[in-house]
Formats: sequence, C-alpha cells, structure tokens
Amino acid sequence: MSASATAPRTPPEFQAALDSIARASTRAELVIHDIAAPTSLAPHATALAADVSPARHSADSELGTGRFVLLYDSDEPEAWGGPFRIVCFAQAPLETDIGLDPFLADVAWSWLVDALDTRGARYTAASGTATKIISTGFGELARQGDGAQIELRASWSPLDHEIAAHVEGWGELLCMLAGLPPVSDGVSLLQTKRNQRG
Repeated sequence: MSASATAPRTPPEFQAALDSIARASTRAELVIHDIAAPTSLAPHATALAADVSPARHSADSELGTGRFVLLYDSDEPEAWGGPFRIVCFAQAPLETDIGLDPFLADVAWSWLVDALDTRGARYTAASGTATKIISTGFGELARQGDGAQIELRASWSPLDHEIAAHVEGWGELLCMLAGLPPVSDGVSLLQTKRNQRG
C-alpha cells in the first residue's frame, strides 16, 4: 500500500505519516488504492479508497466502500488539537430489517472506536455521524424492492505520525459493516444486502 502527498515539498513529520500508512496491514478482503486528496482542506494531504472484495473494476463495491483522508497542517488548527486530522467515510448495504434497527447507528460508531482502540491508535477530538438510509424503488426500479444502507462519516486527530493503526481500524470497520466476520471475538455481525441492480 502506498500513499502520496499533494504538495511537492513534504515536511518530515508528514513524510513519517506517509511511511506509516505504507506499513499498514489490512484484511485480505479489502482492496485499497490511492486516490486524489483534497487540496483545499490542509497544506498537505493524502487519500485512500477501499472496497470490500469482490468489487467490480472501477466501481464501488456491492459489499462496502470507503474513503480515508489524512490532513496535515504544521500550524495546528485549533479545532484539530494538533497537526494531523483524519476524515473517513464508510458505507455498506444492509438487509432492510437491519436498517430499521434503532441501535444501528450506535453500533456502527462503537465499531469504529473499538477498531481504533484495539489497534492502539492514539487520537483525540473524535466526531462523526452515522446515517441509516431506507429506500423503496418505483417504476423501473420497483423490482429492486426495499433496500437499506449505513453510512458512517467520522473525523479525529491522531496524536502522532503513526497512522498505520488508524488505517487498519478504518479498514476493519469497513469489513464489519459489510458483514464480514470480525477479527476479534465478541462482536455481532450485520446482515448485508447484495446489490441486485441488473
């Protein structure tokens, strides 16, 4: 796995973070690649995209997809509480009855926190939203029936340049949302719904 900076001159601390990302070890079911990082959020940034396999080439996975962005600003914005900020996104389809579960959002958030903590990721100022989406098809889409998905958007500030644990935690969250068995015991699974679009 590699990562690239958006600025030509890379500060040593940010380079150390990029090197750490390159050492991240994620599950075999996760296909990760570099994507263009946003240029307006920080002086330096790198971004990754991930799909839970099997995924169609150049398309989001039918099982789960996500994005991971690492921002770096040596001026340490007050809201960040340090020079680094991570912004991530994870999404997966679900069985409709699971999407109606009132505790689904709480479970998704706890999985992220647990995945980061289990890997020893050091961070502060975590925030985010978990969104449940229930949909019903009409007209030409009526044959798809009802559907549901969960989206988790989160951000937090790493306390140092050791970012591998953060990437690994995000990857584990994405796999768990997609219904894959967790790598640790004592965690229940969500039932995913395969995309049935023709």
